[in-house]
Formats: sequence, structure tokens, C-alpha cells
Amino acid sequence: MIAAGTGPAPTSLATRDLVVGTGALATATSTVEIQYVGADYATGKVFDSSWARHAPATFPLSGVIPGFAKGITGMHVGGRREIVIPPALGYGSSGTPTGAGGSQAVGPNETLVFVVDLLAVK
Repeated sequence: MIAAGTGPAPTSLATRDLVVGTGALATATSTVEIQYVGADYATGKVFDSSWARHAPATFPLSGVIPGFAKGITGMHVGGRREIVIPPALGYGSSGTPTGAGGSQAVGPNETLVFVVDLLAVK
């Protein structure tokens, strides 16, 4: 669970290591295996969670939103990091496509918060 942010949302990428890993280093060209939860900064409402699906996610950092890729780059396996992503490095003014029931997973100009556990670098 992620609490709603306090104060104005950051206008630049913000990262904070909650646990510093000691394993392999993630670079901008890495494919990573992670567990994560993503929420809206303003409300704390979760819009996506690999933990809820009971399965880690694996993907190349070159294939995700810029703030997510930049936020994971520099992490070591075994680490846990909080990443706050402003709209310009997230989904911007369009948000994400409409989901089930007509709801939008990420609205326009939302600041996002992720907590990420880096499990492996491939």
C-alpha cells in the first residue's frame, strides 16, 4: 500500500532507496525482473501491482515510460526503491487507455509513485 503524497507533487524524477541491494546493477539497456506497485501520488490509489498478480514482471527498460526506466537504472539486485514520476516522464496529458468498466488506469497529468523490488538483471 502506498499513502497519498504530502505537499505539492515533484516536478522532476525523485528516487529513494528503501533497501540498498548488493547484486547486479541495472543499466538503461538492461532487461529486469521486478515486483512493483504503482499508485497515484495525489490519492495513493493503486493502479497496477505485480504483487497482486502473484507474479514478477520482466521487461527491457528501453520499453517502459522514461521515468520508470530512469528510476530503476542504477539499482542493484536485492534493492527496493520508491520512484516518484512527474507526468512529463510518465503518461503525460493523455494518461493510459480506458480499462474495464470505462475507468482509466492512469488519468491525464498524474504524478505516479512506484515501489520496486529488483529481483534480477538479465
